Amino acid sequence: MQHLQLNIIPFSAPADEVEFSFYQQKKPGYLPVFKADFAELLENHFSDDQLEGIEKLYTNFQPSLNGGLPLKINLHKSPRVACHYYRFLIRQYFTGIADMVRQNFTSETEVWFLNPESKSPQYKVYNQFTIKVQYNHVSGGPELVLSYDGTTKVYNKSIAEIPNFKTEYYNWINCDGVLNRWIHLTDEQKLHHEKNYPVLSNALKPHLGISFDVPDFKNRYPRYFKLLNEFYSKYLDTDEFRKIIPLSKDGFIKVADEKIQRINGTSNELQFGLGVGNEPKRDLRRLKPYKPVPGPNNVKFFFIYHKPDKEFAVKTIWQYLKDGFKGNYTFPRMEEYISLPFELEPKDQHICFDNIDEAVSVVHKAIKNKDKIPGAKYMAIYISPVPKWETDPNRRFIYHRLKEILLYEGISSQVIWKENIAKPSFNLFLPNIETAILAKLGGIPWRLKRDTTNELIVGVGAFYSITHKTKFVGSAFCFNNDGLFRGFDCFSANDTYSIAGSIREAVGKFIAANYKATRLIIHFYKDLGKHELKPIMETLHALGLPIPVIVLTINKTESKDYLAFDINSPDKFMPYSGTIVKLADKEYLLFNNTRYTETSIPTEREYHFPVKISFFSSQPALLDDQPAINELIDQVYQFSRMYWKSISQQSLPVTIKYPEMVARIYPHFQNDKLPYFGKESLWFL
Repeated sequence: MQHLQLNIIPFSAPADEVEFSFYQQKKPGYLPVFKADFAELLENHFSDDQLEGIEKLYTNFQPSLNGGLPLKINLHKSPRVACHYYRFLIRQYFTGIADMVRQNFTSETEVWFLNPESKSPQYKVYNQFTIKVQYNHVSGGPELVLSYDGTTKVYNKSIAEIPNFKTEYYNWINCDGVLNRWIHLTDEQKLHHEKNYPVLSNALKPHLGISFDVPDFKNRYPRYFKLLNEFYSKYLDTDEFRKIIPLSKDGFIKVADEKIQRINGTSNELQFGLGVGNEPKRDLRRLKPYKPVPGPNNVKFFFIYHKPDKEFAVKTIWQYLKDGFKGNYTFPRMEEYISLPFELEPKDQHICFDNIDEAVSVVHKAIKNKDKIPGAKYMAIYISPVPKWETDPNRRFIYHRLKEILLYEGISSQVIWKENIAKPSFNLFLPNIETAILAKLGGIPWRLKRDTTNELIVGVGAFYSITHKTKFVGSAFCFNNDGLFRGFDCFSANDTYSIAGSIREAVGKFIAANYKATRLIIHFYKDLGKHELKPIMETLHALGLPIPVIVLTINKTESKDYLAFDINSPDKFMPYSGTIVKLADKEYLLFNNTRYTETSIPTEREYHFPVKISFFSSQPALLDDQPAINELIDQVYQFSRMYWKSISQQSLPVTIKYPEMVARIYPHFQNDKLPYFGKESLWFL
């Protein structure tokens, strides 16, 4: 039996009523409070016409001064204003205690503490935590959400020590423990660049010779549990902190058993070609693909490679796909694993480049002149000589440019990084490579074992491109309820109003093509700020379709958000797969992993953090039905099992995962629109 602890701590108001002064004009150091947060508190002080012109008021949470509007705030009856006050108190408390304190874009408090284990001569490493204030989510009153957000690096050289540098690469700057954006540095800070140290973003690292962080796929639950509890014990569970924020003596909330649900035990069942299974890493080999590559049945493979890699890399991959992997753990030949004969084109049809930096031009010319057999399908296998974590952006994106060139010629492609081929564990890469090849060529590795209905599921993504700082990427993916892909569209623009219009058009096309659909379910993932997100959310609200529309907003909880720990399992701490915890009205946590029983042994990559799901509908009454909510959460759980880039279990459903994957590649394309072939295939896997 699991026993769950949330990273949420309830507290009580430090007073029943307080009085502050508010101003219509912004003052240095004063904080904004939006008009909507005051509710009726302003009605007796302003006329309706005056209220129309007020967007927000400013305060330093002190008693009335000359010219200010004194307001008595009941901290119980005005929770939104109260939360602003609690955030102010928390920032004041940690200023001088934490190495750095800042207010993030959601107005919550981030605190950074130097990580004493870091010994790099190039940078300092800081542990980063967020203390979020919320009201009436789990406990019925005010709550703190304490989250660990990983580490952040700050360069050891000040801006004064980095001459002749492109300053547009700077973002956040640390100046004596105060974090500020480069473009917002104060005049005082500009006068002392010897005190300004750049925070190392991924965009900045390559230009300062700093390597990218290599992802650590080990179970993070024990580490996060330890760090959160240590932070609570050292900084929050003290008399000094409780004087300003009276935390519950019980500390973190323990979830009552009756508030925990589990997904139906059959929801992880998958239909393969020869039967039913639930773990692709074991069952695909045994039960074969649900549907092999569709006709035409002539599939031709050819290599794209760097000349020095021919003798080792190309010959090795050719041998593995043709004959299988021989060693301590054998892996069958391609024909046996995905029911597709491996037919390699003649040597003169392969594409070899002498210089890495000329790869794009060489491949582009060769593909334009390539002789293709009518009716045949083609799959290019690109052996990338560029390391996966290459810091040079020009070389790092060669792979994307080659993929675009092939895509516009109707050719699927699969990249294999040369650095992986010599690894003794390369046999573990082969199932993922061959599963992706099968899906890109139109085959179906497996599908959900469920009856097909006439509902349409559309995954919508909206992303901001970090590498193209003014480009947004939107996409809409269409699926049947059994998880089978039915096409997608992708759009880029410099504003999210254009993205919103494109999403509306794409959803309209999907409905027109599936006119018998009984309801439309949209899985929406956001990677945008509130202002950028607004037109997209308004579009989803106002689709005006003749069938019910239900929108599920699905967020990763990698940082700054909710976690739960199974404290009855101190070796894992990860709750069971399919665990559902209700956080608030129409807001849930879903744990999506491979810990099905106490004896389950998830792989390192399968210790997933939960996803947060919230709901809205064109017919709100539909969301008052708890069994219907459970069914929709179950669908999210099942769609995470339709990921065909690998055989490992994912935490995000493909409705969210696929748009995210496209958004990482599409901004590097030179063409603004996808070809028809690109809209009907899973080329991005």
